[in-house]
Amino acid sequence: SSGINAEWPLRPGWVNLIMDTFASLALATEPPTADLLKRKPYGRTKPLISRTMLRNIIGHAIYQMIVMLVILFYGKTLFQLEEASYEVKDAPTEHGTILFNAFVWMQIFNEINSRKVHGERNVFKGVFNNYIFVGVVFGTTCAQIILIQFGGYAFSTTGLNWHQWLICVAIGAVELLWGQVVATVPKSVIPSGMRLGTQPFTQEEATQARMLWMRSLKRVQHQIRVANAFKKAGHERNRRLSLLAEASSNSLKSSPNDASPAHWWTKKSSESDIKLKGMKPASQPLLEEEDDTNV
Repeated sequence: SSGINAEWPLRPGWVNLIMDTFASLALATEPPTADLLKRKPYGRTKPLISRTMLRNIIGHAIYQMIVMLVILFYGKTLFQLEEASYEVKDAPTEHGTILFNAFVWMQIFNEINSRKVHGERNVFKGVFNNYIFVGVVFGTTCAQIILIQFGGYAFSTTGLNWHQWLICVAIGAVELLWGQVVATVPKSVIPSGMRLGTQPFTQEEATQARMLWMRSLKRVQHQIRVANAFKKAGHERNRRLSLLAEASSNSLKSSPNDASPAHWWTKKSSESDIKLKGMKPASQPLLEEEDDTNV
């Protein structure tokens, strides 16, 4: 009924890519701040979804739902359009495009709000310290402009004029102001019973977790020992090769007149054999001894 046909899966796929993949990449690469490093770690019995998280989720969901419902049911009158998206079947309309464009711009500006989730007011502090965040926001903005103006039937969009573009961007920019309002609301207004993941571990779960931890630790220790063994073997092999190379170098330096190492080794071996036989080297000719019988 909102103008999104089942034959056009690219539009919801693009929305899912913005809200999940790109947002995770942009926010997970934020460098740690001094305040973050000073904050104490959360205990294992702390809730998985805290009241601060619920305050942000519910607060921004209220604004986005109101905007989407108003555009859906009153967008034809507010934007002075000829037809609504639910009145046309299997064709892109300006009404459906405005609805889609406004939703995406709310997600883009809400990514900036998500940089500070503990009540901080200045959500732009240190934004240029993370080039990945800036690149993701800039790339998403450029891609959204291209999809709206040139998406056509593939994304079920049609080109918008500058007046419609300004309204969509302004709706998204209001997320920054609404984020300040949400941060003002004390988290105590959220009932503590709405927190999720607050149940403590049972004795059996604690024992099982401890066993899994010890098993993982032993596996890591075994892998470290194997790696050290290979490393030690490699160092020993390199040491032996260095000693052999040094010995060969010293042997070559001891006989600088011989150009060929093989010839030097052959010559030294021949001289050694001759000396063992009690004879003089071949370089000194032997004198023939006279036979005693001829004297």
